[in-house]
Amino acid sequence: MSEDRTSTSDQLSLDMEAAAKQLVDVTEKGQQVAATCLQRQIKENAENGFSLVDPMAVSDLFANWTVKVLNDPTRLQEAQLALYAAQARLWQTVVKRAQGDDVAPVIEPEPGDRRFKDKTWQDDPFYDYLKQSYLLSAKWLRDLAGSTAGTMDPKVQARIDFYMRQFISAASPSNLAAANPLVMKKAEETGGQSLLDGLHHWLDDLERGDGRLKISMTDEAAFEVGKNVATTPGKVVYQNDLMQLIQYEPTTEKVYKRPLLIVPPWINKFYILDLQPKNSFIKHAIDQGHTVFVVSWANPDKSLAAKGFGDYMTDGPLAALDAIEQATGERTTNILGFCIGGILVSATLAHLAAKGEADRVGAATFLTTMFDFEDVGEASVFIDEAKVAELERHVAKKGYLEGRHMADMFSMMRENDLIWSFFVNNYLMGREPMAFDLLYWNADNTRLPAAMIVFYLREMYLKNRLKEPGGITLAGTPIDLTQVKTPIYFMAAKEDHIAPWRSCYPGTQLFAGPKRFVLAASGHVAGVVNPPSAKKYGHWTFDKLPSEADSWLSKADWHEGSWWPDWYRWLGRRAGKKVPSRTIGDGKLKPIEDAPGSYVQVKASD
Repeated sequence: MSEDRTSTSDQLSLDMEAAAKQLVDVTEKGQQVAATCLQRQIKENAENGFSLVDPMAVSDLFANWTVKVLNDPTRLQEAQLALYAAQARLWQTVVKRAQGDDVAPVIEPEPGDRRFKDKTWQDDPFYDYLKQSYLLSAKWLRDLAGSTAGTMDPKVQARIDFYMRQFISAASPSNLAAANPLVMKKAEETGGQSLLDGLHHWLDDLERGDGRLKISMTDEAAFEVGKNVATTPGKVVYQNDLMQLIQYEPTTEKVYKRPLLIVPPWINKFYILDLQPKNSFIKHAIDQGHTVFVVSWANPDKSLAAKGFGDYMTDGPLAALDAIEQATGERTTNILGFCIGGILVSATLAHLAAKGEADRVGAATFLTTMFDFEDVGEASVFIDEAKVAELERHVAKKGYLEGRHMADMFSMMRENDLIWSFFVNNYLMGREPMAFDLLYWNADNTRLPAAMIVFYLREMYLKNRLKEPGGITLAGTPIDLTQVKTPIYFMAAKEDHIAPWRSCYPGTQLFAGPKRFVLAASGHVAGVVNPPSAKKYGHWTFDKLPSEADSWLSKADWHEGSWWPDWYRWLGRRAGKKVPSRTIGDGKLKPIEDAPGSYVQVKASD
């Protein structure tokens, strides 16, 4: 027995030594990171650092909102009494449950809220009470925030609602170590090691962000572009300052005569459409017999500061169309634009129509592309004239907008999924982030040239001029979408928080040619990247195109599974006859380097 006690004592001594060493390591690293944070803050203050979220502006926003609330004391009193009553009902259920009664919850998480999915949040009376009390308080705050609707400018009210939600999400008990049963269980099982590991991860992410917390969403070491993501075989056959053009190797003996050009967004990298063979949109299109070309945009630095939206058109799709004609001998190409890439394609179609060259494009496809910026969803919270003017001053010095700003904005629009879930996993549970190709791509963000981003935000987001005939001019051509007679396929996503589908639908009323609109389930990425083999989600179709989006949806038919087969049928009828498959390099353009090329490898170090 004494030997067992001695062994246990020795082991405890070793554990204490290991823990002490880890604490020393954490302390030393913390001091280094703190110094880095201070240096970064001094540097950013000196350089007039820019942020899409201004804490002082948010503080002023809520100060003005508080005055509005206090000016209606009756409504405030009624809201407080309702909260007290709800909390009292909750306490009554706690008492009844303690007495052995089976009682229904006073409030439950909303569908899709995964923070409280573990059974402990329901089975343990303490954690169940903590969860429901939080949900009741959260509902009260949301309702209180919304009580000023109609008394404030709608855009100001939208900011109130958004930032109140950010506060509510941050205050969740699931984000507190002592209030999260899974965190406490893990800490107990590991003797506190998980908390130490989490602290290490937090310091590592601060260090990785050079003093700014850069939450690790995935194991970035698990992926390498060209090795296990973006692996579809092909060659770069053309390049200029703004893009490389990739031609992919065929997988069928015969291909459609008319090539397909894909123009992805340049806010992120093109390989969202080529993550893995099983979910690669690009590979799937090749397997259907299309000769696929893809624009891989440059990750711009200060040398490209003057590149504007017009340059993206001339050096992007217009240059690509010329290169494809050289490579294949085909004057007419089908074209697909995704998100902002679709906006660029729409302007390209209008430019070609104005120049009498509409025959250069046989059919066009738009994926999650907005044409009416009246409602841009929660992105409007970050973008107004004052913020654009501040951004303009920032990029005038820098030459570009750092990639992290757009990434931060998109994360805040889905804060529980893209911020707090990783906060809990990495820092409270002490786990390593999982290897996930989509999140690797999401973290591989891009910079945006100064001239382009200012033009885009001011002329399209703020002034909504894309839909106006001649509202914007690119490369000397007034852009008029109503003059485009090219056959068009529109695909939007019902849960899209970046390009709301009702802001995509107006395209059906703008263009003059034959059109088809399809609405997919899910969101901005999952709605697009949904191969048929996954047997997920579904989509709506309706052949007629009434003027109002909701009228279209009310008459649309639901179909299980991916929208891809519908698009292939539509595109196949507009792709010409089948011809022998093309060998890269047989035309006038010779290969420059293997796909995915070198432009996509450039990281956006700020």
